[in-house]
Amino acid sequence: MDRTAIVNDVRELAAKAAAKFGFEFVHAELGGTNRDLVIRIFIDKPGGITLDDCARLSQDVEEVLDSTDLIPGAYVLEVSSPGIERELYSPEDFKRFAGKAARIKTREPIEGKKLFKGRLIGIENGEVSFEDKAAGTITIPYDNVAKANLLFDLAESLKGEGRKARKEK
Repeated sequence: MDRTAIVNDVRELAAKAAAKFGFEFVHAELGGTNRDLVIRIFIDKPGGITLDDCARLSQDVEEVLDSTDLIPGAYVLEVSSPGIERELYSPEDFKRFAGKAARIKTREPIEGKKLFKGRLIGIENGEVSFEDKAAGTITIPYDNVAKANLLFDLAESLKGEGRKARKEK
């Protein structure tokens, strides 16, 4: 089983299905073993994804997967939102979420560190700008990013709620 070809086909299929429903296709991945394959699809939309949204996309994708026999054998299909601490998968994600709290893990150390927590400044010319809490402003080559995700910022979230509550009074 060529897992790379399968995940590429699933990504294409999921992106088309997501667009049909007006969702943002975030990511798709394969997990499990060849015998117990798990397909995970992450979608989003303004205001967040509901359980009904996940069910609609799941039905649509499952129909195509089963009719085309793209996946040999049994599989489990999981469709969900990317979550509050969503992973950043592309340079576009780094642009979109500039200014947000994030964590970046690098493949190779930068200034002796591989894990950075702070605020994402943005990306330009293949270089991620990041305000690390300990190291200050650093530049990370995008190709050196092993994994990056948003961090839930409770203070920022509560600050927004406080303004909202004051406006309602």
